[in-house]
Amino acid sequence: MSTFADGLRYRIEIPSVEGPAVMRAVLEEAAARGVPVRRVSQGSGVMMLTDGELAEMAELGAREGVEVSLFLGPRGAWDPGGQSFATGAVGGVARGAAGVDACVAEVRRGLRFGIQSFLVADLGVLATLGAMRAAGELPATLLLKTSVLLPCANAATAHALESLGAGTINVSTDLSAAELGELRAACSVPLDVYVEVPDDQGGFVRMYEVPDLIRAAAPIYVKLGLRNAPNIYPVGAHLLDLAVTLGRERVRRAELVLRLLAERAPELVEGRGAERPADLGVPVP
Repeated sequence: MSTFADGLRYRIEIPSVEGPAVMRAVLEEAAARGVPVRRVSQGSGVMMLTDGELAEMAELGAREGVEVSLFLGPRGAWDPGGQSFATGAVGGVARGAAGVDACVAEVRRGLRFGIQSFLVADLGVLATLGAMRAAGELPATLLLKTSVLLPCANAATAHALESLGAGTINVSTDLSAAELGELRAACSVPLDVYVEVPDDQGGFVRMYEVPDLIRAAAPIYVKLGLRNAPNIYPVGAHLLDLAVTLGRERVRRAELVLRLLAERAPELVEGRGAERPADLGVPVP
């Protein structure tokens, strides 16, 4: 069974952490519940955060040893045009050269404030950023995390995404443990696996499957979305209280998953001494 560089087989990821106020609430809830959150990810995008908010999230992540991964935008679902209303398949695309350039600009801006991990939902953007990193135009520490909007459902796709520069891969939300094992055999980077899935990505609740998912596909990020929760992207002050409440509940869901894991597969439970990775959450398989 493969592991992260620090020897862990799984890490907890809390998605939809939409700004520093939500991140502070998530970290507070995690400390109270004994949940070792190793990564927070965000869906509203770099462009929806002020300079001060970017700096604060980077500082919180560095202080607490938590990777902060921010979405790149703009995206097809928000742009003018009709296709995104007819099909969700283009929700994360970068339209035209301007869209790709905007995503590169988002990465450069985030890096200036200490953010090193970015969510990528467009194949061309992934290839562009991967090539820029390889050429030294972007830092070697840059982590490219593919989005669930760029789903990976087979080994060939996993291999292709890794070859283009993905350092961690969001998988399709309905894959079996056996199918995830096929992906693991084809790539070396961590897989990001929702075990409670937002409604717009299927709404599955897969907590009892977590031991099998870890055995088949480690190292994995165990992601806690929420069923029966609204899609609130982009978040702002008008939705802040709701975003904070949802963030706290995702941590509570993670506590439930860890309890089940301890009950059903105690041999997989990670030691308490390794809750905060020295590499600030950036995985190096």
